Amino acid sequence: MKTWVCDSGQKLEIFIPFLGKYRPLTGRCCQTCTPRSWDGFYHAQLSSLGFCSAAQVTEEDTRYRGWLVRRLCCFLAVWDWKVPADTPRDLPERVYRSRRVRDVAAGQARGSEGDSGSRRRWKEKALEILAGIQAPLSLPVLRLCSWVLLRLLSRLFLSVQLHRGQLEMVLRAATTVRSPAARSRHAAAAHLPLSTQSSSPPPSPQPDVPLVFLSTHKSRLDGLLLSFLFFSHGLGVPRVTVGSLNCSPRLRALLRRLGGVFLPVGMEQTSSGQDGGLPGAVLASYVEEVLRSRQPLLIFLEEPCAPRRLSAAAHEWLAPVYRAVRDGAVPDVLLVPVGIAYDLAPDCLEGSGAHGARPLSLSACLWAACRALRRRLGCARVDFAQPFSLQEFVAKTLSRQSSAGKPPEELLLPTILGTHQPHSERAEPEGLAPGTAPGSEAEDKMMVTKLGLHALSDGTACSAVTAVGITSALLLHKHRQGVLLSRLMSDFAWLLEETLVRQRDVGFSGQLRALVRHSLALLRAHVALYHLAPPGDVLVVPEVSVEARWELSQHSAALLPVFAGEAVGACAIRALLLEMLPFVGAAACPSSITLSQDELLHKTLALLQLLPPSLLGLQPCQPLEHQSQDVLDKLILCGLLEADESENERWLCDLAPRPFGKWQPWAEVDFTDSDSDSEDVCKRCFKLRDPEGSPGLLLFLCRLLSPVLETYARAAAFLEQPSWPQPEAACAGALQQFLAEKDGLERPTWSLALSTLRTFKEMGVLEEAPSPAGPLLHLARPFRSSEGRGKLRAFIQQFVQP
Repeated sequence: MKTWVCDSGQKLEIFIPFLGKYRPLTGRCCQTCTPRSWDGFYHAQLSSLGFCSAAQVTEEDTRYRGWLVRRLCCFLAVWDWKVPADTPRDLPERVYRSRRVRDVAAGQARGSEGDSGSRRRWKEKALEILAGIQAPLSLPVLRLCSWVLLRLLSRLFLSVQLHRGQLEMVLRAATTVRSPAARSRHAAAAHLPLSTQSSSPPPSPQPDVPLVFLSTHKSRLDGLLLSFLFFSHGLGVPRVTVGSLNCSPRLRALLRRLGGVFLPVGMEQTSSGQDGGLPGAVLASYVEEVLRSRQPLLIFLEEPCAPRRLSAAAHEWLAPVYRAVRDGAVPDVLLVPVGIAYDLAPDCLEGSGAHGARPLSLSACLWAACRALRRRLGCARVDFAQPFSLQEFVAKTLSRQSSAGKPPEELLLPTILGTHQPHSERAEPEGLAPGTAPGSEAEDKMMVTKLGLHALSDGTACSAVTAVGITSALLLHKHRQGVLLSRLMSDFAWLLEETLVRQRDVGFSGQLRALVRHSLALLRAHVALYHLAPPGDVLVVPEVSVEARWELSQHSAALLPVFAGEAVGACAIRALLLEMLPFVGAAACPSSITLSQDELLHKTLALLQLLPPSLLGLQPCQPLEHQSQDVLDKLILCGLLEADESENERWLCDLAPRPFGKWQPWAEVDFTDSDSDSEDVCKRCFKLRDPEGSPGLLLFLCRLLSPVLETYARAAAFLEQPSWPQPEAACAGALQQFLAEKDGLERPTWSLALSTLRTFKEMGVLEEAPSPAGPLLHLARPFRSSEGRGKLRAFIQQFVQP
């Protein structure tokens, strides 16, 4: 147990469950996509194993004891850490002799008649590409940098929390050995003779299923942090993918020596559906060799500037992993989603090295580390979800491909434009386009996209909620005008309990007052505190500046996946109340209004069709009809809706003895086998109510989703601005600049800008037209008129709570 003292003088215990609350079991794999992996590697007593701080090293972590060891324990511990697997010495020769590289080289050198000089030039080019991707590990440099990083983490964070049960689960997966039957099936699938295998079993079985970690990405420090955690806890040194970070040559060489891997220069501008020529072949062969050598591979699924959106670099790295399993290069791959949470994310490198900015240099990194040491960033938390089989995921996904539904433009456009459309259909992103052959590039791209989005959803679901996130959500969405500290503490405890009830873990524990004061201390740049002498309380007032609101919104966004279903339902209720307002009057009490279940499901389904599941943190494999019904169930469970039953319905459900009268309730029940829908059937209705102990819950949930919906509404207004048609990249840049001018910010959320463009394309608001310079975006015919664009803005605006 470790304690620390915050600014108020209160002691905060890091690893004790808060107020005795039960910590939920998070990170279970999807039962729909991977049912066989559900019981694999999951520790039976996961929640009881407790936490450890990865940034705290004592003499217990070394083989030595004594006075001098206690002062050199960090250095001795780092020097004792082992590297279970490393890159093979003949890796360059293996990559060049691979079938993919030889086929591409032979095809491109066909005109040179295959002479030895041509083969030598293609080999040099392939080895040059491989050298740009990776480099052999340098153990002295790795241990020195790990020691420096250990000292840096202990200064930056109060603790770097890691769950012992999750670590045990991953260690078990890392030592997985397949059965002999599975080995035989893989040998037959790969067309390998079983006689090449040794007849006598090895004395100590070695793991033969590689691990690939699929992580969320909150900061540029994540790669070094996760590599340090793996190295220090016996998981080996992972090969860490570096996404869109533009590094200087010296920094790039250092990161390669520490395990960093980069995309080839020729593939950074190609689309995900292309093979990339020789760079793509070298990359695919390299990934196969990494998986064969059982080195852990770490892939970041998103960019820090674009959260909850699958990045292009992640797609490029996931594609060769999927093809390695599909082609039988490795029998299977265990995928481990990873969630990262910070009280305050290190953002000293923002604006450098990304999106074509100036290259990030080694000196800039050192200067950023020195600046970061000026203040504490609170706590950090790393969570591992349950490993699941890639082979099983692909098999289950292919078996559901036949259930493809209508495209989004056939479902949502009639609702926006006001034409009649039955809402029993849904958009199913799992199927292939008509005429697409299995095993084609379109199917591979679809499979990789589904895999990345599903893993991103799993990583978001297992991420812990921070104390700063809860406090920011309360100040931004419930107490914008200010609140007393005593009331803020009460609401903090309420929101904490609601989070734990929804099976989401939190990354803190300790005394309530110390937790709230700790959060306010980290948010002191955007919060004003006024001490009130007579009542002896403190008034907490968030600043009204745009920058302060943006910072609070960034921190509170971690709560949106927790309450996504309830927030969508609350916005649907708001839209229905807005439609009923002209008929019931402004003075009507909301609790006296009856809402139809069909209308509520219709509004919920429309909103779910508008917003991508990854943006809400929902699982993309679940049908939208099931999600809309689940939203309704959550609204009933949290107490916002109460079933409005008539007297007849109560009699039908009541089995208590009653005096026999003239009226018999079962006389009106139809016991026939007719499947026809009778219009006399009583529709289910609900009434609004304010849950006990949760005043203002409906308004809080609406405001929680409002930042996303406001961006969509402003993007609809953006359709009036530019001249059409124009390239998608130029359109995305113009949209980001438009949002920045509206918000008064220098750095608006990039992921929301890209998500709105993709949604408008899928809905049919924007269409692509071919041109010699590439595809151009232009407005669809219904939205070329101001009337159509006005209907689109009104449709989105009905869900927005100011």
